[in-house]
Amino acid sequence: MKKTNVLWFILNSIFLIVFNTFFFMLGGTEHSIAVWTSYGFIHFAYIMLLLTPFLVRKGKSKAVFGLSIYSISSVYFIFALIAGCVFILIARDSFKVAFLTQLCMAGLYGLALITNILANEYTAKAEVKRQSKIDYVKNASAKLKSLSQSVSDREVGKKIEKAYDAVFSSPVKSHPDLMQAESQILASIKALEESISAGDMGNASALADSLLVAVNERNSRLKTHN
Repeated sequence: MKKTNVLWFILNSIFLIVFNTFFFMLGGTEHSIAVWTSYGFIHFAYIMLLLTPFLVRKGKSKAVFGLSIYSISSVYFIFALIAGCVFILIARDSFKVAFLTQLCMAGLYGLALITNILANEYTAKAEVKRQSKIDYVKNASAKLKSLSQSVSDREVGKKIEKAYDAVFSSPVKSHPDLMQAESQILASIKALEESISAGDMGNASALADSLLVAVNERNSRLKTHN
């Protein structure tokens, strides 16, 4: 086990060790149902706090997602701890009050947590879609620029430069109906690259012409979806 993992384990165990030491040394093992109910909910709240990292959606905004979920789990733990300590120290026989209070807080926590996780999922999916749209323009223009600089035929190079300008100036936003057209454009760029590598300038010239037409058609179709 790595040293950092051991340290995290120790850090996460400190509260449980301290709390349980005070609980059993000062109160013993004989307690009412209300006390054990509060004891259980406090531990549940702390365990959920420890499990929070596993509930965070991965993505570019992971830090933002984690901050919101950590805040919810932390607030719930603090309230569960305060309410639990009150019932343990003062209202030791109020089982119904202790249980219903803790249940309401756990329910509110569950609602807030699930709602936040669903919102993060939606944001992350939108982020992935946006990134895929950016990748289309970024990848296509990068490949075309590289081809225009490496091709020896000046005429073919000029045609590739025109296609590059068309792709580079293309709107980043996209539409589901254009996914096939964009995939075909990327496939055409790959075919163009293969033709240049094979020294087939005739086919490369034809592919560059058709590529420019396809890019302009894609951009024109995009306007109709606005």
